[in-house]
Amino acid sequence: MAEREAHRARYEALRAEGQGASAQALPPLTVRDQPVHDDAVLHREHVPGGWYWTTRLARGEALRIVNTAGTSAVSMVAWCETDPSERLNTADTMKVQWSTGLRKGRVIYTEMGRLAFSIVEDTSGAHDPLVGPTTKESMEKALGHSAARNSRDNFFLAAAKLGLARRDVPACINFFAPVAIAADGRFVWHPERRTPADFVDVRAEMELLVVLSNAGHPLDPAVQAVPAPVDVIQFVTPQLGPGDSCRHACREVERAFEQTERHIRRGSRS
Repeated sequence: MAEREAHRARYEALRAEGQGASAQALPPLTVRDQPVHDDAVLHREHVPGGWYWTTRLARGEALRIVNTAGTSAVSMVAWCETDPSERLNTADTMKVQWSTGLRKGRVIYTEMGRLAFSIVEDTSGAHDPLVGPTTKESMEKALGHSAARNSRDNFFLAAAKLGLARRDVPACINFFAPVAIAADGRFVWHPERRTPADFVDVRAEMELLVVLSNAGHPLDPAVQAVPAPVDVIQFVTPQLGPGDSCRHACREVERAFEQTERHIRRGSRS
């Protein structure tokens, strides 16, 4: 009984921190007037509606994803480059941080309890780790048989080009997807939370293979067969400082950073 009560007390303490103190300590959303300096830029990509893009990110590099027209949703999956069996995990991302809300100051986990990304800048705060990608079926339901590409098939195509199989494709995160959960448990779409030129910066915390798909969101009532294009900037971020807001969001996240760094150091010695 004492052991059970101790576990319960530990659970409640973590929940209070995750839902209370750490959430209140998150930094404010980013102001839009924050360009990426030219000397930090490694690559610029224009992703047309319906298409996808793959890239390799070194630790410390970041992607700025720009919702140029304000009507697109960008879906993302990722794998550890040195061991693709370690991949982005949306369930742990929500569970460890006690929140389905992804925004500036949050991190994105792998299924090994390590960190794939930190969300270091974000003007939107409207990102969805719950619903999943568009599919052939969801697009045909919304648009009929004239529906074009979808994110699930885009992920399968990208995985094949990376030497991976369908079973290797994890659940995705949808950026610029203003999904909320109503009191009765239904998903609700809030289009007013999307604004032209919104952007999100995700910083790689390990070497990663990344796929972005610009093929809409299953809940968007105005989903288009060919969405507006989005712009992506791959760039080098400044070195982490002691006051990094993502690292110190809560004790669980601090431990995840430490575990990730230990794993990388071991790999560099082997």
